[in-house]
Amino acid sequence: MVSRDGAFGILIGAAVGTLFLVPAHGSAQDSLSASCADLSFLSPLEDLTRCVEQGHAGAQYSLGLKNDAAFGIPEDNAEAARLYRLAAEQGHIEAHYRLGVMYDNGLGVPQDDAEAVRWSRLAAEQGYTVQFNRYRSGNGVPEDDAEAVRWYRLAAEQGHAGAQYNLGLMYVAGEGVPADHAEALRWFRLAGEQGDAGAQFQLAAMYLQGEVVPEDRVLAYMWISLCAAQGYDDAQINKEIMETMMTREQIAEAQRLSREWIETHP
Repeated sequence: MVSRDGAFGILIGAAVGTLFLVPAHGSAQDSLSASCADLSFLSPLEDLTRCVEQGHAGAQYSLGLKNDAAFGIPEDNAEAARLYRLAAEQGHIEAHYRLGVMYDNGLGVPQDDAEAVRWSRLAAEQGYTVQFNRYRSGNGVPEDDAEAVRWYRLAAEQGHAGAQYNLGLMYVAGEGVPADHAEALRWFRLAGEQGDAGAQFQLAAMYLQGEVVPEDRVLAYMWISLCAAQGYDDAQINKEIMETMMTREQIAEAQRLSREWIETHP
């Protein structure tokens, strides 16, 4: 969950499968590796267990997910963390991320901010989309707005809506970067088009006030309506206030645009 000020939601990400390159020809051991590489979170327990026993990182990760999510087996966070660690120590990127989440939340392991940061950073540095809010709060790392911007940007450029929203907030406030409302608008738009309610709220405010964009109450009402439909704090009351500033025709047009947006963003 992303809060309006971007202070919550320490780590955001998801992964349910892996992809490994498999040689086209090889020995019996190669054949075993190939069959293990074909497994995923949805594979039968006995197949995953066999490959875990062979030390296959992808199988270790996938079986960890089964224990983590209680998918077909009893939930066992300690076993999930153990399996994630086995895979992570072999360089499995998603396992790095999941192990960071376990440490962040104290699931199956003692809660440990330093370990959460260490494993999550390893995932992010290898291209996995991880959003760090810790640098904003100084939770487990020194508070550093410029470093927060760096991590937000890394995730935002990979299409992470929450990071795009938070990066927009940094540009609005001029924290970690020079204030730049046009750049904020760009990131809010990217996040808002992905359905991020906080970004939609900001877009509504920008169109209502004519900030960086021409004042447009119809578009402002469209964005606040989309935001309110997600139950975002203060969106409904702001929507009602906007209605007092608009004609019936303007409201009807905004409602039409909202419906069209929803139809094109399933």
